[in-house]
Amino acid sequence: MAITTVGVVGLGNMGLGMAATLVRKGFDVLGFDISDARRAAAEAAGVAFVPELGAVLRRADALVFSLPLARDVEAVVTVAGGLLSRTDRRVVVIDTSTSDPGTTRRLAGRLAEAGHALLDAPVSGGPSGAAEGTLTMMVGGSEADYALAEPVLTALSARAPHVGPSGAGNIVKLVNNLLVAAHLVTTGEAMRLSEAAGLSAEEAVKVVNTATGRSAISEVMFPRWILSNSFDSGFSAGLMRKDVRLALELAAESAVDLPLSAHVGRIWEGTREAIPDGADFTRMADYRDATGAH
Repeated sequence: MAITTVGVVGLGNMGLGMAATLVRKGFDVLGFDISDARRAAAEAAGVAFVPELGAVLRRADALVFSLPLARDVEAVVTVAGGLLSRTDRRVVVIDTSTSDPGTTRRLAGRLAEAGHALLDAPVSGGPSGAAEGTLTMMVGGSEADYALAEPVLTALSARAPHVGPSGAGNIVKLVNNLLVAAHLVTTGEAMRLSEAAGLSAEEAVKVVNTATGRSAISEVMFPRWILSNSFDSGFSAGLMRKDVRLALELAAESAVDLPLSAHVGRIWEGTREAIPDGADFTRMADYRDATGAH
């Protein structure tokens, strides 16, 4: 069935960018956010702001969720008079939130019983990627549902590989963000070593980025947000703490011992006062300076 109307639930830094991209790509877009303050920005982007969640869930051909927590996703999926009550067509939900695989699989089962589909499709690329339609999406779910959602996935992303069954997208995202969380700490410490030994971080990172120590942290985040002291990537420390916690919970459920990752988790948790949840997550590259630790 053709998808012409897409509902976007959650119009924050990521959701609004994705909604605006879908408008540009020719979709009719309905937007909902719990904050009515998002209405003006949504309407300026050509998004029809709908103040009642159920109306979006009942009218859209496909849905994109951009929500902070798994419990928020579950609340939207199960809202009375919403998606579970629809019988007019098969609706595919593209959940771009970073959630835990168990919750995803359970909600996918509930939606399947109602004749609908859930793809876990967490994203990488930040607000700029959302606004430009260049995200990387990591998609879990059935091949048939992936094919059904492909027009929307293509509009939102530069890459949207189907990585496996339900929950697989969230597994890949948690693995990715666990690495990012660790790389911010280790790259920050390496640059601190360089400066203490007499070479500026600016000069050191240029060389690292031509050698085997490079990563997205050194190549993108250090030049753009850390060395510039702008710290405005658009992704919060609180969201990264949540992702690290989910990754370590998945490790415990999978009975795998990750001692270094566990220590990274303790560093992220131990810096809440100096780097509060609302701060940009790139400040973690400076975590020792922020806490006064030496």
